[in-house]
Amino acid sequence: MNLLSVENIAKAYGEHVLFSDISFGINKDQKIALIAKNGSGKTSILNILSGLDTPDSGQVNYRKGIRVSFLDQEPNLDPNLTIEETIFASDNEVLKVIRAYEHALENPEDADAYQTAFEGMERFQAWDFETQYKQILSKLNLNDIHLKVDILSGGQKKRLALANALINKPDLLVLDEPTNHLDLEMIEWLEEYFAKENMTLFMVTHDRYFLERVCNEIIELDEGIMYPYKGNYSYYLEKKENRIEQEATEQHKSKLLFKKELDWMRRQPKARTTKSKSRIDDFYEIKDKASKRRNENEVELEINMARMGSKILELHKISKSYPGKPILDKFEYNFLRGERLGIIGKNGSGKSTFLNILSGLDEPDSGKVVVGETIKFGYYTQKGIDIKEGQKVIDVIREFGDYIPLMKGRQISAQQLLERFLFDRKKQYDFVSKLSGGERKRLYLCTILIQNPNFLILDEPTNDLDIVTLNVLESFLMDFPGCLLVVSHDRYFMDKIVDHLFVFRGDAVIEDFPGNYSDFRSYEDSAVLESRAAKKENNTTSTDTDKSSKKKEDKKKLTFNEQKEYTNLEKEIKKLESKKEATQHKFTDSSLSGEQIDKLSIELKEIGAAIEAKTERWFELSALIE
Repeated sequence: MNLLSVENIAKAYGEHVLFSDISFGINKDQKIALIAKNGSGKTSILNILSGLDTPDSGQVNYRKGIRVSFLDQEPNLDPNLTIEETIFASDNEVLKVIRAYEHALENPEDADAYQTAFEGMERFQAWDFETQYKQILSKLNLNDIHLKVDILSGGQKKRLALANALINKPDLLVLDEPTNHLDLEMIEWLEEYFAKENMTLFMVTHDRYFLERVCNEIIELDEGIMYPYKGNYSYYLEKKENRIEQEATEQHKSKLLFKKELDWMRRQPKARTTKSKSRIDDFYEIKDKASKRRNENEVELEINMARMGSKILELHKISKSYPGKPILDKFEYNFLRGERLGIIGKNGSGKSTFLNILSGLDEPDSGKVVVGETIKFGYYTQKGIDIKEGQKVIDVIREFGDYIPLMKGRQISAQQLLERFLFDRKKQYDFVSKLSGGERKRLYLCTILIQNPNFLILDEPTNDLDIVTLNVLESFLMDFPGCLLVVSHDRYFMDKIVDHLFVFRGDAVIEDFPGNYSDFRSYEDSAVLESRAAKKENNTTSTDTDKSSKKKEDKKKLTFNEQKEYTNLEKEIKKLESKKEATQHKFTDSSLSGEQIDKLSIELKEIGAAIEAKTERWFELSALIE
């Protein structure tokens, strides 16, 4: 079922054309990602889809009655509302019923109001919905629902806007960088949530693991042309490579034909026949094809790194805390030459504070930071570049000099350096205020690297960068001979460039893990499984007498909601069993394509997981019945 159709839309700002004649559609249950270079108009497309902007030409047609929610990078929330009021301010009827029920619980003396609210919960089957929305708030660490929006951090506001979008369950959810401001645990939860929920998504994200595990279609905007790929990120990479190879082959043929036609043109007399004029027209078309080149500029980062001495960076019994919040407690560590360290942990666990202490922007409460004489920090912060009014891109770089030193005694001009960072000559004379978010981050990264650092500290460097720039940045960092310290929620990025991790557990607990993020996640998962197995074994070895006595102690009656859940679970399990049987029967159809078989296999797996989860809960509740 088609939810939205985009027909020949175009958008330009003055002479700068972002895109033109763009067309595509979004169908129910599709999970689509839009991929394009920074400055290509990704955010403009999202704004047009969500109704915040209009195209210069073309149109967007919505299916009648569908609800569209948009998660912006900078959410527009009412600062006067609390988190709870923001959630309930939507026009979702079920949320209004839940609000009335919670109000009735707070005022138990009004029996009539409670009865009315209870009946409303029954009528709208709102019990499960209530549980789900509270789980979403908990997973996104929005536990104090009475906090005012105006005192929330940027990350908290983004998470509140995300929670609002998820809770309202729109027909189409449009997302602009949904994983920004989320810690790794939240990202993995959101990934799992989107993968299992029947939601229609259209998103822009640079998180390649997220693209791989959530999306079932990729749309790439490349050189102003839309290319759809019916698969996840791995499929997209494979098919894009095939497309580029085919384009290269076709261009080679066009060049050979152009050379042949050019010889013919040079031999022709001035008088042209009608037939030759037609061939001349074809010649100019062939010329355009032959001269067309892919804009595959690469960020060549060969900055000359300052020499490093034997002493790098030493931390001696560093302590730091805020009221009621310890960050570091007599922490000690000596950095080695060429060390590649990643830092992970929940938001608020002290990662950025740690970086500020290392770089000298903050002081520890006690302890000593000893920096080697030859160490020169390059610190990329989340704050980004300071925009000065009227400043142009070229001016930002020229603040560091007209010429930049490279390796082996060579040098390049500020203009040449910017070209290597994908800023063409025309773009260099644009005002910085006109740049997209990703372009500003790329320019900021450029200003950090040209200062010739030998100890790079990168705090969320991947936010807002396009995938092309990310790939090149990764290549550079993998060859960077100095020390590297990275805080990032981009798991793909961390896996490629770090050798070990500092895991910030909170309450000043920091663990040094020898491996990348995927290694750490495997270790954590295996530890959880071992803990569960040990717990199960301990329970099994208990005596029958102990079991019996414990059973009597723990036995209790079900609450009303638990009784209702118990009854509903029996019905739901029965429905799922029927659905499983029907799905299994579909495999007998010999006309099924490979893609259809894969889709059915995934569906069958999801049904099996749902049956297992609900059956486990049914056993939990049945054990409580006397």
